[in-house]
This record gives sequence, structure tokens and C-alpha cells, in this order.
Amino acid sequence: MLHVTALVALLVLVVFVENSLVAPPVAAAETARAATTASTEKVNINTADAKALTSLSGVSRSLAEKIVKYRDEHGAFKKPEDLRRVEGVGNGLWEKNRERISVK
Repeated sequence: MLHVTALVALLVLVVFVENSLVAPPVAAAETARAATTASTEKVNINTADAKALTSLSGVSRSLAEKIVKYRDEHGAFKKPEDLRRVEGVGNGLWEKNRERISVK
């Protein structure tokens, strides 16, 4: 009988822990909406800091810092395609982000 009681207590504990780890539906929806918004907003590559540049798909912190350094050394980008001049920005990264990249 002791084993059954311990088993029931363990089962209750597992259910409680699983339910507390799952985000409420509203919070999950808000997180998804925020991620979608962040992944569709334009990024001005002439004014964005390294953190903002990392919002582009495939741009790591290291690559974002290279982009900022390139901009500091060569001046503002004249057109979005100029981003491809930065070492590490390849055709794939450009294609994934071309709709989100702007220069002003």
C-alpha cells in the first residue's frame, strides 16, 4: 500500500511540474506575435547597432559587429545590396533578409 501511495504522490508531482512549465496560451501567442513582428520589421543597416542587426536571420553577434565595423570604416551603405561587401554576408544570408534591409 505504501508503494501505491508513493506512486500516486509522484504522479501528482509530475503533472504539477509539467503544467507549471507550459506557458499560458495567451503568453505563448504574445511571444509568437512578437517574434513575427521582429522578423518582419525593416532594419536600417546605416543606423542599426549590433544588437538590432542580429534580428536579421543568420546574423550572429560576431557578424553584426563586422557590419558595424565595415560601416564605420567605409561610410554609410548607399543601397541595401552593399551589405554583401561585408565579409561573412553571403548570397544565402542576403536572400533571406533582402526584404527587411533598408538604407536611409
